[in-house]
Amino acid sequence: MSEQEWSFIPFPPLPASILPNVAFWNATNQAGNLTYQIQVSWPFEWSSRDVANKTALSMYVLDGNAHSGTASEAFKRRKPVSFSQPDAVVISVGYPLTDSVYDLAQRAIDFRPPLPAPQTPPSGADPFLSFLTSSLKPFVKSTIFPNINFTRDALYGHSFAGLFVLYSLIKDPNSFDTYLSASPALDWNNASLLNDITTRLGDGIDIPGELYSANLTSSRLSKPAVMITYGEVEQFPQRKRTETEAEFQFRKNFIQPFKMTQHAREAFDRIEGSGRVRDVTVKEYKGQDHSSVGASAVIDGVDYFIDW
Repeated sequence: MSEQEWSFIPFPPLPASILPNVAFWNATNQAGNLTYQIQVSWPFEWSSRDVANKTALSMYVLDGNAHSGTASEAFKRRKPVSFSQPDAVVISVGYPLTDSVYDLAQRAIDFRPPLPAPQTPPSGADPFLSFLTSSLKPFVKSTIFPNINFTRDALYGHSFAGLFVLYSLIKDPNSFDTYLSASPALDWNNASLLNDITTRLGDGIDIPGELYSANLTSSRLSKPAVMITYGEVEQFPQRKRTETEAEFQFRKNFIQPFKMTQHAREAFDRIEGSGRVRDVTVKEYKGQDHSSVGASAVIDGVDYFIDW
């Protein structure tokens, strides 16, 4: 989908005392019957979006209804105590929702990698990645901040969006400079993306990787940075003080098959072994579950993006 197929309609400005230096747009594709809600946050130090002679990082946040505020505030809270922090803009991609922070039906399409056979729901990962890189990024640079010199950018996603982040990495490493994958749902399709990582990036020994074949040389590909995070109790839960034994066993039996620790660490091993990234790190959050990792990983992701 090209930029021309998307229309970006701004929301009326909010009072500055409510959400300062924040603006919203609806991005709509009539042909695909799709609408995304875009939230953009920029530094307090900028008097307007038209400031000139500024250089900035940009961070694209998926499931924006759930994570946009956390990401924006992380940059702004950090600035007073991190004196060398560069300016940064946060672009969050969410949905026009009124009763939830997740559009479960649409995100199951947008973040779903393609498979050889038809899927239900269908895969939308390639069109969604194209929207991010070919429509949203150009709109941000040419229309929202026409005078800003943007440098490095990052992509953040949690859970199924975390799976999409890793898919984006192996689909086209040039899409973003830094990939932040929190609690990625690598159990999807029998964890097939783990093998895809090696198929696409190589193993650093015998398998060169599809991306590094003769018709797509490594000189044309960037070497991004990657951060993978997960919670200690996602795969190995602990009984809560308020749980009965029966409730604990039910919860444990539900979450253990996702194998979050195992899959996250294997993804790290495969990416590190490929030698195709400039840095990759994996972090476990002690005592945290799937939902709490979403917020912690945003904050640590900001640190990683800026400092590494």
